[in-house]
Amino acid sequence: MPEYRRILLDGSVVETVREGDELRTGDGRRVTIQEAHHLPPVVPSKVIAVHLNHRSRVAEFQVQLPAGPTYFHKPTSALNSHRGAVVRPEGCTWLNYEGEVAIVIGKTTRNIAPHQAAEHIAGYTVANDYGLHDFRDTDAGSMLRVKGSDTLCPLGPGLITDWDFRDKYLRTYVNGRLAQDGSTDEMAWDMHYLVADIARTITLHPGDVLLSGTPANSRPVRPGDVVDVEVEGLGRLTNHIVTGPTPIRGDVGAQPTESEEVLSAALGGDWEFRGIRPPKRP
Repeated sequence: MPEYRRILLDGSVVETVREGDELRTGDGRRVTIQEAHHLPPVVPSKVIAVHLNHRSRVAEFQVQLPAGPTYFHKPTSALNSHRGAVVRPEGCTWLNYEGEVAIVIGKTTRNIAPHQAAEHIAGYTVANDYGLHDFRDTDAGSMLRVKGSDTLCPLGPGLITDWDFRDKYLRTYVNGRLAQDGSTDEMAWDMHYLVADIARTITLHPGDVLLSGTPANSRPVRPGDVVDVEVEGLGRLTNHIVTGPTPIRGDVGAQPTESEEVLSAALGGDWEFRGIRPPKRP
């Protein structure tokens, strides 16, 4: 399966093709994967993410799936890359990983049937749909700051074409420890359905990204942690967590909170711990 990566090389953004442990540019230059400065593999006009899709995640939250998928938007300013630093702002605590598969649109898409979606998909990449749950109380409706803050949408390392999404494992590791272990077969709505559903009313353009949902066991990470998301056939996306250089300003807007809603979302919908919650992680 061809794999395409975008990197920064000699001060320019360059499209490359993976050949073993090297990346080859169109003009014949080569750089090893380890030496490459990765960029997000695509440049979307929008990033749309489904709320709940994996059945293990639904069971974890002790809820029922809606009749159809629901979505939120991550601004393109949230984009990040393989090996990029994910920022937990100073003053915030509840930053969660969410390993996912990202669908990348290949051509303008509007009002198609699910069986037509494959011809509109350029390929797939790995994503980590980080959530800053400290703002969940104020942004629960839009998820704008929860999911859209800077650096919270790593994609990569490459765009894989001709990948069959069926029966593929999806695993997240924190500091080398397995944290999420799911499968694309536990998705209530598959990739083709999601594309067709969104494209009923929103025109999708080449490069646009749809995040397809995460399995159970999204949990908080903290500065110093290294998070890997591995999807069978798509590769391994690696990021590390850092503290932001400045605190959340206190003179404007809503402030980070630690309500039961925030804690239960961050810690996995553990509603049974209400009122007797164990000590929080620093």
